[in-house]
Amino acid sequence: MSETKITAVTRFLNFIERTGNKLPDPAIIFLFALLIIWILSWALSGVSFSAIDPRTGGAIVINNLLTGDAIANFLTTMVRTFTGFAPLGVVLVAMMGVGVAEHSGYINTGIKLMLKRTPEFLLTPVVILVAIVSHTATDAGYVLVIPLAGVIYYAMGRHPLAGIAAAFAGVSGGFSANFIPSGIDPLLQSFTQSAAQIIEPDMVVNPLNNWYFTGASSLFIILVGWYITDRIIEPRLKHTKLDGEIQEQPKFDEITPIEKKSFYIATTVMMVGIALLIYAAIPSDSPLRHEGELTVFQAPMMQMIVPLIFLLFWIPGAVYGFVSGNFKQTKDMVEAMTKAMNGMAYYLVMIFFCALFVSAFGQSNLGALMAIEGAEVLKALALPSAVTIIGIIILTAVVNLFVGSASGKWALLAPIFVPMLMQLGISPDLTQAAYRVGDSSSNIITPLMPYFPLVVVYCQKYVKNTGIGTLIAMMLPYSLVFLIGWTLFMLIYWYLGIPLGLQASYVFPAG
Repeated sequence: MSETKITAVTRFLNFIERTGNKLPDPAIIFLFALLIIWILSWALSGVSFSAIDPRTGGAIVINNLLTGDAIANFLTTMVRTFTGFAPLGVVLVAMMGVGVAEHSGYINTGIKLMLKRTPEFLLTPVVILVAIVSHTATDAGYVLVIPLAGVIYYAMGRHPLAGIAAAFAGVSGGFSANFIPSGIDPLLQSFTQSAAQIIEPDMVVNPLNNWYFTGASSLFIILVGWYITDRIIEPRLKHTKLDGEIQEQPKFDEITPIEKKSFYIATTVMMVGIALLIYAAIPSDSPLRHEGELTVFQAPMMQMIVPLIFLLFWIPGAVYGFVSGNFKQTKDMVEAMTKAMNGMAYYLVMIFFCALFVSAFGQSNLGALMAIEGAEVLKALALPSAVTIIGIIILTAVVNLFVGSASGKWALLAPIFVPMLMQLGISPDLTQAAYRVGDSSSNIITPLMPYFPLVVVYCQKYVKNTGIGTLIAMMLPYSLVFLIGWTLFMLIYWYLGIPLGLQASYVFPAG
């Protein structure tokens, strides 16, 4: 890219940042959004829509959230809505374990060892690769990989926000790029299969029907994310002053013998714990499995990911602390966990309003209306197959700006898209792959994504005035290039006829 083009891109992103940062605080934005949802639900509750809700089989209905009963329910369930908001528990529990590992010095020593073995020019692709792999452990990437990427970049004398951006791009923007199967595969497959059986009652869709495509997409996301981070994002951040909690670049001296000894002992303890976990999960009748399956969402193994993260950081962190002498008494562990929670105060305020908004948006059915009406419009256009696939990707990316749940959106869209494209000779496997591309690409630019406020908090650790505009401006190049480039990648992949996954096809009926 020429210097002129880089300057033009930088100016555009600076404009996005300035404009975005003029918006109110994210907590207030969620509050305003909640009020707007209430008003829209009232205004549209009396309107009859012809669109059919695939979840009920009846016409979509907008629920009025300003009735007496609705307001009473809002107030009586407010506490439960907040405390039951899924990202809240994930973040707080995981961060307590990470806090012990961080303040004991375990993570610090691990980073020093890693920096000795990782060439600087390979740092970005390694970070993005780890971020992609983190999808296997559900939301682990948001609470582990993203903040650690900022620390690692900072330790190497690079801008920490560039590390956060690269990791966020891998964790969230590349959500559907993974060469390791995860729980999201069978979850999406279940909706795809149900939708396909509308046309073909006996049709069975393999849970890994997109595995080859998502694996190949990993390489695409790593290479593209590497280029954007090192050539666009980091040069633009060059003049962004670090004025947060950490104002001096950490001085990583040589690892002392006691640090090395403590690290290896603590890591050995962690590896023994992992080995015991694997041993317990191997038997087909293991209590960690659900009906013999280990990676389905219902499996206890998948349900205990966050507690496992807590233990796999808390235990080695504690071992390191006491062996190294950084922890003198058990109270030191509690103080480390307390320090980790202190940094979450601002996040708690934001997530309170976010939880209320997300709950109201779901109850109103406005998101469902948007998704279903958009799908019906695309269906009515009766475009050629390849253009329809592109339309699915774009529509999904737009709907994703307002409706965060990957499975929730597919539950709405699959019953429309899958049968429609089957009648055009396109397989459910390809339709699902197209959905996954669109669903991933816009994750990183919507403040309504539950973990978006958390990433803002990570950035504020280094740049105090980081706002929504700052993060959107950082992530917009990734989002646009992923959307366009990944779509082209998929079309080429399709044209070459490379298998999408296990027992998958491009055409229906399968040849």
